[in-house]
Amino acid sequence: MNKILENLNDKQREAVLSTEGAVLVLAGAGSGKTTVLVNRIAYLIDEKRIPPYKILAITFTNKAANEMKERIERLLGDISGNLWAGTFHSVCVRILRSCIDRLGYDRDFVIYDTADTRTLMKGCMKELDINEEKFTPRGVLSVISNAKNDMMDAATFENVYKNDYRMSIIAELYKLYQKKLKNNNALDFDDIILLTVRILSENPDVLERYQQRFEYIMVDEYQDTNNSQYVLISLLAQGCGNICVVGDDDQSIYRFRGANVGNILSFREDYPDAKVIKLEQNYRSTQTILDAANAVIANNKGRMDKSLWTDKGAGAKIRVSTSENEYEEGRFIAREIRKHYEETGHFGDCAVLYRTNAQSRVIEEMLMREAVPYRVLAGLRFYDRKEIKDIVAYLRVIHNPSDDVSLVRIINEPKRKIGGATVEKIRRLADENECNMFEIAENSADYPELRSAHSKLADFAALMHSLIKLKDAVPLTELVARTLNDTGYMAALTVDKSTENQTRIENLEEFMSVAKEFDSDDENNGTLGEFLEGVSLISDIDAYDEEQDAAVLMTIHSAKGLEFPVVFLSGLEEGLFPGMRSIGDAESIEEERRLCYVAITRAKEKLYITKTSRRTIYGQTIPSQPSRFFKEIPKKYLEEKSSVRNSSLGGMFGINPIPQSTAAGMTQDRKEDESSFKAGDIVEHRKFGRGTVISAKQFGKDAILEIDFDSIGRKQLMAVFAKLKKL
Repeated sequence: MNKILENLNDKQREAVLSTEGAVLVLAGAGSGKTTVLVNRIAYLIDEKRIPPYKILAITFTNKAANEMKERIERLLGDISGNLWAGTFHSVCVRILRSCIDRLGYDRDFVIYDTADTRTLMKGCMKELDINEEKFTPRGVLSVISNAKNDMMDAATFENVYKNDYRMSIIAELYKLYQKKLKNNNALDFDDIILLTVRILSENPDVLERYQQRFEYIMVDEYQDTNNSQYVLISLLAQGCGNICVVGDDDQSIYRFRGANVGNILSFREDYPDAKVIKLEQNYRSTQTILDAANAVIANNKGRMDKSLWTDKGAGAKIRVSTSENEYEEGRFIAREIRKHYEETGHFGDCAVLYRTNAQSRVIEEMLMREAVPYRVLAGLRFYDRKEIKDIVAYLRVIHNPSDDVSLVRIINEPKRKIGGATVEKIRRLADENECNMFEIAENSADYPELRSAHSKLADFAALMHSLIKLKDAVPLTELVARTLNDTGYMAALTVDKSTENQTRIENLEEFMSVAKEFDSDDENNGTLGEFLEGVSLISDIDAYDEEQDAAVLMTIHSAKGLEFPVVFLSGLEEGLFPGMRSIGDAESIEEERRLCYVAITRAKEKLYITKTSRRTIYGQTIPSQPSRFFKEIPKKYLEEKSSVRNSSLGGMFGINPIPQSTAAGMTQDRKEDESSFKAGDIVEHRKFGRGTVISAKQFGKDAILEIDFDSIGRKQLMAVFAKLKKL
């Protein structure tokens, strides 16, 4: 027992020892909630002699469940075979395997993944003759998923939306989709919880069996539960009444996924005798960082009162940088990371957080110019995202119709009913006639095997010819806009109002900013070819090995649960964070404020807040105003430094030269390494093997090397990351 309770603070110990009845552990950021859960389970087993199979512990990820089991085993030995610890879905699958036949399914049911459900929905749409451009499979499945999370089966959904034209069509698809799932003895991801709740609700004997089995129930991250998960836990807990939920209402940031913060806020209403224990001692951050976070979140009305504190000391003030524009902001971040590296020898201490994925593009460019290795977590680098690759592929075909690789990417994107079989026929005919695939497509009438696809191929060829005529006649910005419009690419994204498509639209609008910067740069000739060359240098660089020491870029949503010694919270401006869509909606603003609280509390030692005086968003340069969240931080915690200055700092095609004084700050070893490569050098790369340097061009503080490798041919690499050995 001493082993279980030692090293716990008073509140943590109270949470571990409070085993009976309903308990709400309100666990602030960095307060050791996982330790409480693990030690509480260990205490129940070791001290109270509760059999492990009588305990149900629910987490949100398999990783968290496995970590919980491993830590319990370090305390007690091997009990993994008996303890029910897992995600909501894994626990429900175990229940369904024993009794899903009550609903007419076989117990050997299969679970469909995202690709399976999309294929099934496409079949439903084809059977009902529903146009995929107006009702995309992804969009329809998103609506159905939300309905299932709100406990609405197909019949209920149909009744609720019988007077709504669009939703009534989705209701028909929902009914057919569920029928086909059942015919295939298959469940989708949302069915797993929905059907478990249905079985427990409709079969008192099954409910009683599991209520008696689980004498102690614990739920982690309770603030992230949706309505169906809430109902499931409520049903199971009605038996023993020993339910302990752990969470933080201030960190509820997944409303867009169906999470309902009201579940944790109303816990004391659901269980009037519930004991509430607040874990407010933080083991992660300095007091200054915590005071700033406390000050921001205190402005939310829908929350339980608590205030984080630490015994780590005040620490450094929060560094605030106000830059002229997003390029100066990115350069400030990059230089501060490099300065940290020169002081500590670690890039990986640093994390750059942003509200929207589109913000990463400029930051990535500045990091590359400053030769700072980085990686993007829980997302793709800007130029690696599908929608950006698609528009670049269109521009490449416009520039060079002989580019077969790019043509294959966009010939049926968006959907034009030019299937894979047709594309393969075009590819084969191009090989046989020793020409490019575009020539075959535009002359498809000459080939009998393409007769059925001729009209679609002719339309595509005509579309591309109309854009090719524009390439030397209009500015790049207009060409990009016409391409997105005339091809139907943007229209296809706007039909489906999903969060994913909204993000893609934002990224494409950010790409418009790239084009506008190129057009306004006096140092280039304004040609499409020059633009594509610049994009290639950014997108095709083999920047780093993921295992190496590198700064981390991610959205704030992706950062939840993580911590870093140094955090840069970028773009703290009104309209960006909080976003324009949140302004005017009280619930949305409170969720955005919780997101800001999460961002601030990711920092352990140093926190930087960056903002700009003006920012180019979606092709328009507008003045920026500090975020309301920034204004909520008392000035005594801030060290403000403005870096606004007259500057023509542009994007990747017109950035001011790096000052010589900054370049001098690089270590001598790195300068020698990068400058020592020249055309004709024989080098060896640990992944690509032996190669010959074709050219070496300066790029910011680094150099771009074009190397002809014996194994894979020519490839462009950044010298600082390539780790080449000269032979």
